[in-house]
Amino acid sequence: MNQRYRDMLDYELGARIVVRFTTKRREIVDYSVILTVDGEDGAATVRVYDGAHGVNDMHRHDHRGEKAPAEMFHAGTLGEGMRAAITAVRTGYKEMIDAWRAA
Repeated sequence: MNQRYRDMLDYELGARIVVRFTTKRREIVDYSVILTVDGEDGAATVRVYDGAHGVNDMHRHDHRGEKAPAEMFHAGTLGEGMRAAITAVRTGYKEMIDAWRAA
């Protein structure tokens, strides 16, 4: 079953978290956790965490829209990785956006 939700993290910055995930029974079998920020041309992707290749990867994006190579960020299950990614974005989005702007 595919599910999705999004939440505004900071109205002033225009920062949002978008979470998409797929479950099989009660197990997370794929996910993406995306941090976006409003820009002049609409929402820009700052960072993506995902389980697309069966491991918990993180991709940094720059303000030109270029995606850096994946880095593994969590050694646990995809469900554990998804929860860790949500926590990382919710607690560190300001620093992530600052780094994105500086890149």
